[in-house]
Amino acid sequence: MDHRFGIIGGGSWATALAKILTGKKYPINWWIRNPEIIQNLQQQGNNPHYLSSVDFNTEFLSLSNDISVIIKNSDIILIAVPSAYAEKSIGSISAAEWKNKKVVSAIKGLLPDRNVLLNYYLQQQFDFPIENYFAVLGPCHAEEVAEEKLSYLTFSGVDLIMASEIASYFNTNYINTIVNQDILGVQYAAVLKNIYALGAGIAHGLDYGDNFLSVYIANAADEMAGFLKKFGVRHIVVGEHEGEDPFNHRKTPNYAASVYLGDLLVTCYSLFSRNRTFGTMIGKGYSVKAAQLELNMVAEGYFASKCIYNINQSVKAAIPIAETVFRILWENVKASAGFKRIEQALV
Repeated sequence: MDHRFGIIGGGSWATALAKILTGKKYPINWWIRNPEIIQNLQQQGNNPHYLSSVDFNTEFLSLSNDISVIIKNSDIILIAVPSAYAEKSIGSISAAEWKNKKVVSAIKGLLPDRNVLLNYYLQQQFDFPIENYFAVLGPCHAEEVAEEKLSYLTFSGVDLIMASEIASYFNTNYINTIVNQDILGVQYAAVLKNIYALGAGIAHGLDYGDNFLSVYIANAADEMAGFLKKFGVRHIVVGEHEGEDPFNHRKTPNYAASVYLGDLLVTCYSLFSRNRTFGTMIGKGYSVKAAQLELNMVAEGYFASKCIYNINQSVKAAIPIAETVFRILWENVKASAGFKRIEQALV
């Protein structure tokens, strides 16, 4: 069966996903709020604000700023808006319109007004079943997709067969896909790695060197694993695998897999990482508001730090790094003073 894909969002990650699908000659329905971007895509074949080097064949694009039209004409909906805008973007859709649809979350954050993942929001608001919900995660920067540099995407869902089917649409000579069932673990890992990457940027802005950064990231990885373990995530032990993947016959993923440790590493180190860039500005003395204006893109780690801090009041995991990043961003703790605290917590 050929699926009809809909994409919600007009930013860099949505544009990268659209490039992958249309590059394989799959037509897409694409919701973009900004009429200027729609017009430019229709007339010039590119997104003028994000990944403008990507040229689209317009015969594969059905564009609209009416989200109900995109939902109606698609059976698999990829949601690729910043978490802070997710509720505003899809909140007007009725439960009936979501019926029998598959949703693939490309959101790497928690809905900040609710401190929940997208799947919980969909379940609470629209009675959307978790069996029809999937997540697509990295490590994969949109800019490298635009340049067709080899990247890896992980598709996660409790329905492993459907997750594998969706993943098959994204396999290309520059995209390798991996499938797992850890739908909650991969999403929380994506949230946490953005916080740690923002902290890595702060360290860079404060002029810490690579020696410190390596110790910082190793401790962040350990802290993230401890938080995930509190949630009952199973694939935590490095060096141990639970047999063989039934679909691709590779070893099953553990915490060292790309979607966990790999995504943490690239987000902390890559110059494409907006969270690292945002953190660097904070470390150099920018205010949060000034850094947001300068970046002109949403750094998910900013909102995520507050969400995870709130969630951890009940989880009670030991997360001194993430907690300190939160205090720097939200409680006006000086970056230099905060990192003095982090220095004492590293092992």
